[in-house]
Amino acid sequence: MAAERHLRDMRDGAARGLHWSPEAAAHTLNFFPAVFSVADGPRAGEPFHPLEWHTFVVGSLFGWLREDGRRRFRKGWLETGKGQAKSPLMGAIGVYLMGWDGIPHAQCYAIGQDKATANVLFRDAVSMCRGQVPDEDDGTTLESLGEVVIRGELDNAWKIEHPESGSFFRTLAGGESQSGPRPAYVAADEIHEFKSDGPIETWQRAIDKVAGNSLMLLGTNTPATSQIVGTSYSEMYQQIVRGEARDDSAFAFIARVDKADREAVFENEACWAKALPALGETFPVDNLRTVVAGASLRPSTKSSVKRLYFGIDIGAADFWIAEESWAAVQGAVDERAMRGRKCFLSLDLSAKNDLTALSAAWDVPADLVAVKTWYWTTKEGLEDRAERDRAPYPDWVEDGHLTATPGATIDYTFVAQRVAELLADHEVEELVVDPAFLTSFTDALTEVGVDWWLYDGPTSTGRGLKIVKHAQGTRIMFEDRQLCMPHSITRTEDRILDGKIIIDASPVSYSCAANTVIIADGQGNRAFDKKKSRGRIDGMVTIAMAVGAATATAKPKKKSVYATRGVLRL
Repeated sequence: MAAERHLRDMRDGAARGLHWSPEAAAHTLNFFPAVFSVADGPRAGEPFHPLEWHTFVVGSLFGWLREDGRRRFRKGWLETGKGQAKSPLMGAIGVYLMGWDGIPHAQCYAIGQDKATANVLFRDAVSMCRGQVPDEDDGTTLESLGEVVIRGELDNAWKIEHPESGSFFRTLAGGESQSGPRPAYVAADEIHEFKSDGPIETWQRAIDKVAGNSLMLLGTNTPATSQIVGTSYSEMYQQIVRGEARDDSAFAFIARVDKADREAVFENEACWAKALPALGETFPVDNLRTVVAGASLRPSTKSSVKRLYFGIDIGAADFWIAEESWAAVQGAVDERAMRGRKCFLSLDLSAKNDLTALSAAWDVPADLVAVKTWYWTTKEGLEDRAERDRAPYPDWVEDGHLTATPGATIDYTFVAQRVAELLADHEVEELVVDPAFLTSFTDALTEVGVDWWLYDGPTSTGRGLKIVKHAQGTRIMFEDRQLCMPHSITRTEDRILDGKIIIDASPVSYSCAANTVIIADGQGNRAFDKKKSRGRIDGMVTIAMAVGAATATAKPKKKSVYATRGVLRL
C-alpha cells in the first residue's frame, strides 16, 4: 500500500505541490555505503549498503520534495518484525542529517521510553562513526579523521558532534527536556514500550516549529493491544497508507503478515518475509525456525512470537485468557436487533471520576450470548487521567466509545437514563450489581422515574426493575440467585473458548480485557483483582457479571467420569 501510494503521488502529487526527485534520494542512499561500514553480524566491516526495504524508506523520506524545495515528509513510522535493522537505519539517518545534509547547527536526538532504549539506536550511530570508512586506509574512521567528536567512552557515549557545521546528535530519555530545541531530527525507537504519548507529542510540536527540513522518525515492532500508545500510532499510519486519511507530511512502512496467513503462520514459511523484509539478508532463516520451533512447544510464548516476528497484533503479554480466542469473539452487537429477547444487565460504578461500565447480555439463537457495554467518565481531568492510566480517553470520547459527563464526578443519572431506555426496549430480567455505591445509583433510578426493587432471597418480590447483588471476591456463594465472581468468570471463559459468545467490539472493552489480572484462593476460586491490574478493568467485570447472570440457569457441561475420576486400574 505504501508503494501504491508512492506511485499514485508520482502521477497526481504535482497538483498538491509534491515532486519526486530521484537525485535527492540517491544523494542520501549513496552516502551510506561511501561512509559507513556494517558494525556487526555476518557482514561486519563491509560497506553499509541499504537493504531493499531501507532503500524504499530512505528514498521516500529524502526523495519527495515540496514546491519550496523542502522535503515533503516531516514524520515517519517504521514497523517490522524483530531483527530487521531498524535501529542501524535510524542511527545512520541521524549521522547523515547531523553533518552531511547541509543543515547548519543541526540538532539531532535519539529518544526512548527510557535512556537504555534511546541508547540502542544511538550506539549504532556511534559504531558507524568509529567504524572503518570504506576504501580508506585501515583504521580510518570519521572519528579519527576529526569529522566527528564523540563524547563519552565505549558504550557510555552520549553525544556526537560535527565541528564543521556546529551540529550534534545526542541521546535523551523520552521525558527529558531540552531548552528551546529546534530539532532537525528526532528518532524514537521501540515505540511499543512508551507508556504515554506525551514525549512524542512534545517533540513533534518542536519539529513542527522548525522552518527548514526536519524529521521525526518512529520505529517499533508491532505493538501489543495493551500497548495503547504504539497501537494508536500504528492505526493512524495504517489509515494514511491505506488512503483512508490524508497527511502528505507523513510516511509509513509497515510490514506484517496478511490476515489470511495468521492461522498457519508457523508452518507457512513463504509468508514470513512479509513481516521480516530483511529475512535471509541480515536475519538468518534458520534462526527464525529455531524461534518458531520453541514457540510451538511452549504455548505461553506463541502470542508474543506471533506479534514480535510476524506482526500479528493480538498478542498482549499476560492476557487473562487465550487472546486469540478473545479476539475471535469480537464482533458487532446491534441492540436494536435484540429487541424481544431476554436481557440481563450488569453495572460497575466508579467511585468518583474513573470508568463506570454497564453491560447487557442477550440470549440469541444457536445457544449464543451477545454482550454490549457502555462506558462513562468525567470531562474534568480527562487528559490527566488519560496520561495516568495510559489510555486514550479523549480519542475514545471523540469516537463515541466513551461518554464524558460534565463535572468532577460521574452523574449517575446518565447511567440510569441508559438503563431506563433499555428497560423500555428490551425484556430485561434483572440488573446485577457490585453492591458498592448502590444507594447512590438507586437514587438516580428514582430521579429518572424507574421503579426498582432489591432481590433478597426466593421469597422477596417487588415492582419494577429487579436488582440482584453480585459478589466480587473469590468466595463461592451457594444461596439461591446469589451470583459470585468465580462462577461468572468460569461461565464467561467457557463461552469465549467455545466461541459461544459475541462481544461488541470496542477499544475500551479490549483495553479492559488486556489490563485484567485474575487472582485465585487456595481452592482455585478466581476473581478479578483491580489493585493488581495494569489499568481499568471495569468493562471486563461487567461483561463477566452479565454473562454469569444470563447463563446462571444453564446446565453445566457433563464431563466424562474418566476426565474427573481418572481410569481405575485393577
